[in-house]
Amino acid sequence: MDDQNKNLILATALSFLVILVWFILFPPPPPQDQAIDQAEVAEGVLPPTAPTGQATAPGLTAPEQSRAAAIAAAPRVSIDSPRLTGSLSLTGGRIDDLLLDDYRETVEPDSENVTLLSPAGSPNAYYALHGWVGGGGLPAEQVPGPNTPWQLESGETLTPGNPVTLVWENGAGLVFRKTIAVDDNYLFTITQSVENATEAAVRLAPYGIIAREGEPSDLMNFFILHEGVIQSSDGTLNEVGYDDVRDFEFAANEAAATERTDVAGNGWIGFTDHYWMTTLIPQSGQSFTAVAKHNPTSDIFQTDIRLPTVEVAPGTTGESTTYFFAGAKEYRAIADYEETLGINQFVDAIDWGWFYFLTKPIFQALHWFNVLIGNMGIAIIGLTLVIKALLLPLAYKSYVSMSKMKQLQPEMEKIKERAGDDRMKLQQEMMALYKKEKVNPASGCLPILLQIPIFFSLYKVIFVTIELRHAPFFGWIRDLSAPDPSSVLNLFGLLPWGTPGPESFFAIFSIGVLPILMGITMWMQQKLNPAPTDKTQAMVFAWMPWIFMFMLGTFASGLVLYWTANNIITFVQQYLIMRSQGVKPDVFGNILGGLKRAKSKAK
Repeated sequence: MDDQNKNLILATALSFLVILVWFILFPPPPPQDQAIDQAEVAEGVLPPTAPTGQATAPGLTAPEQSRAAAIAAAPRVSIDSPRLTGSLSLTGGRIDDLLLDDYRETVEPDSENVTLLSPAGSPNAYYALHGWVGGGGLPAEQVPGPNTPWQLESGETLTPGNPVTLVWENGAGLVFRKTIAVDDNYLFTITQSVENATEAAVRLAPYGIIAREGEPSDLMNFFILHEGVIQSSDGTLNEVGYDDVRDFEFAANEAAATERTDVAGNGWIGFTDHYWMTTLIPQSGQSFTAVAKHNPTSDIFQTDIRLPTVEVAPGTTGESTTYFFAGAKEYRAIADYEETLGINQFVDAIDWGWFYFLTKPIFQALHWFNVLIGNMGIAIIGLTLVIKALLLPLAYKSYVSMSKMKQLQPEMEKIKERAGDDRMKLQQEMMALYKKEKVNPASGCLPILLQIPIFFSLYKVIFVTIELRHAPFFGWIRDLSAPDPSSVLNLFGLLPWGTPGPESFFAIFSIGVLPILMGITMWMQQKLNPAPTDKTQAMVFAWMPWIFMFMLGTFASGLVLYWTANNIITFVQQYLIMRSQGVKPDVFGNILGGLKRAKSKAK
């Protein structure tokens, strides 16, 4: 076995082994596009644990009811923005009813819009509220809490440019107001104020809360993606899964597993899902305490921001402004918020992973191509062209080396005949030949090895970024983040039966058009290389394209599209470079010859 083939086998086998282990241990999860049945009845939701120093008001257990009934149970103010619709509850002043207008549960155009927030008492309750903690002996009932009956003071419908103001008087000389504004994307601005009409100063601390009952119904539990609490604290990004939140130590003064972080001047905290996120964000430069907790009794997860106590003198007004993000983790939107509002690390709410130095530029290139072209599939092909252009110097050396190796095949065969079974003599003469002809047999495997981190980084980008969700290509490919929906098992829809679901073992055999094209192009590329003389090598190479075809058949179609485009570009590059070196590979003749030999053996 010559060194060139050894290195090529090693590189290919390594690629195969990495992908095989990845596929077996961490198979792609089934699509989570099924709409949630809002008619299901879940356990009653308890409002969130009150911040330190505020007692929980009585009668907070919400009855079991549908989402629609929970929404109708409280007076509301409508929310109508270009990208969000819903309402906020005057009970507690909660933002607890929110739909994402630009996103649907499935690729079908008549599918329901994605539901992000739901009120207490409904299945999968998930909401935000803001209030004050009384200090200096101020009773809890004299500050607004989870069940405060707010009144609408100004505004009718919350729209961009038209905020609404809620008001509540505590009957003891304090007037609380909450002004809520929303922009054209996903950001709410909450300005809380307290007017002190008493004769004594009062001390209060503003807070914000996001609470969700239980884990999300569509939790993926896939290691490549973080879902749970996400927090930025003065430049440190912290990701905590739901199970880890449950394992927090119990605070002495709270009946919940709690972890606190004091933030000096820049940070935020909230919950991140696969594609959606909610976060509480103080103004840049504002110190605060970030809190994550879990109440085992009610199974409520909660994140808080607790701002420093302010003293409001008689006849004056104290005020606090914070932000609440609730929407899709769109790169451009959150990057703009990071830049304009000084929200440090906000774009890192997208789970770029350990290899962020690859995933970020790969995504940015994809995003740029998509904006320019308007088709994410063509953007993936464009990215493939760029990657192949960047790797061309290495590929050129590799293909030149392979051309020289092919030209040296007759001389190598003579060396094998002279050496016979003397392996040491064979290696010595081979190395002398390589040195004489200035051929590096190891150069052939480097481009293949460089493809491995690029492949996995692209897989990460396709899996975690919302820009790939439901992104169509052409024809039957309507979602590049999902596997090719066509299947050879029903002749790509010509036969009147369905195909195995993603949870079935037989799904691996339900390969579509794109994986088949990938296998064929990989096989064609292989035919450019000199056939290995060793039978074991030849067998490994012969099976490799078809093994990859079945393995990647259940991966995202965007990834298979990349691999197919990569094979085609590599084939063209290698063919042209080999011809420029005086080698004229008769690849199509080799293919036809192989088919004829197979036919003759069959007879």
